[in-house]
Amino acid sequence: MLRVAIAEDDFRIADIQEKFLLKIEETEVVGKAFNAEQTMELLRENEADLLLLDIYLPDQTGIDLLPSLKQEFRDLDVILITAAREKELLERALKIGVENYLIKPVSAEKFTEAIKKYKKKKEMLQSAEEIDQTFVELFFQGIHEASAAEKQLPSGIDPLTLEKITKVMNQFHKGASIEEVSEAMGASRTTARRYLEYLVSIQRLRAELEYGIVGRPERKYYLIASEE
Repeated sequence: MLRVAIAEDDFRIADIQEKFLLKIEETEVVGKAFNAEQTMELLRENEADLLLLDIYLPDQTGIDLLPSLKQEFRDLDVILITAAREKELLERALKIGVENYLIKPVSAEKFTEAIKKYKKKKEMLQSAEEIDQTFVELFFQGIHEASAAEKQLPSGIDPLTLEKITKVMNQFHKGASIEEVSEAMGASRTTARRYLEYLVSIQRLRAELEYGIVGRPERKYYLIASEE
């Protein structure tokens, strides 16, 4: 569950943001604050993963509040949502460390896309036991294409995982079993099987039954693009 706090001096905008958030699965709003002081109190009393922070708060700017937030709430991530258009503010925000920067007015689509991208990155980090270059590339590059790709994929198929498993398959020039792919990508056999069969269904892979000396035949997968 993603726990989100809202810091916005306009209660109408805060209410709109809350409505947007409640439409996103596995997301809850832990509270709303209307100035910097209330924001600090809200975060001390409620555990939050993400803060949606306006820059123009009545008692302190969101930019000036950021260092205090980062110091006291080390696990808190921040997305700035503001009408401010000065380049210098964006530069300061990036140096301090924010997850995203949205300029008002923000449509429901853009808002939802930003939250889903953040959730995807957080889920990737939480599910990874260790990282490699493939993971890093997906995290910093593939994540930006995830929302558009998701709209074209069937339920249960995540674009980032799909890209990862495709890159993993490139390492197996002589084909790979479900178990081999599962171990290489750090996922369960069930997950590996689902993605492999999907790639077979769209003709990115082919599957063959291979018979060993003993035991049941093993299903192995081959990249079609690698064939001569």
